[in-house]
Amino acid sequence: MKKTFLALLAIGLMSSNTPIKEKKIPADDAKWESLFDGETLNGWHRFNRKGVKSIWKAKNGILSLDPKLRPKGDYIHDIVTDKTYKSFQLSIEWNISEGGNSGIFWGVQEGEGHNKPYTSGPEIQVLDNERHPDAKANPKYHQAGALYDMVQPSKDVCKPAGEWNHVLLTIDHNKNEGSVELNGTKIVEFPLRGEVWETLVSNSKFNDDCNYKYFGKIKSGKIGLQDHGDKVSFRNIKIREL
Repeated sequence: MKKTFLALLAIGLMSSNTPIKEKKIPADDAKWESLFDGETLNGWHRFNRKGVKSIWKAKNGILSLDPKLRPKGDYIHDIVTDKTYKSFQLSIEWNISEGGNSGIFWGVQEGEGHNKPYTSGPEIQVLDNERHPDAKANPKYHQAGALYDMVQPSKDVCKPAGEWNHVLLTIDHNKNEGSVELNGTKIVEFPLRGEVWETLVSNSKFNDDCNYKYFGKIKSGKIGLQDHGDKVSFRNIKIREL
């Protein structure tokens, strides 16, 4: 019953499956701020562990995580921005390993009572759709580009593992609109508050008020990149506040 209801709801949220041309990011547009300088982790820190060394590496314009570098017993390597953002567009490219899983968060809160980025910040899925079992379930709430466990993509436009995928994430609290464009095609749309949002949350894993009482409820928060135990890389990370 839950899956049938959410499948119908997702269809209603998406007004069209027609591909939309990717919005090009002008290199000289002063409204866009780079979140990654290509060589350091300046502007980022480990979730709830600022100043602690991370296994993320920055080199030649690529920010990458290799789980083989993880010290024994050191399991928390999600990273978040130092700054907080409210309404914005995030432009980012990702490259996942074969069978790999990761994610992009927004609205992440830190501090006491926040033990994981996903307890407060909704996630856009990063996934190898060809090999990872999460992509095979139907409805496809865990497929690449999905609003994780809440809204499935209207279509699969993901490039294979080892290739770069571009995401344009729009979070606009002024208009109560969120959307995901993957490789130039808008595949997900959702509100950020209201009855439809509450229904999406209540029919997902995030409906547990004990563990997820802050989930998606605080407008300003940090951008996060997930360590899910698989090799993943990101590049060309830019944000434009709305």
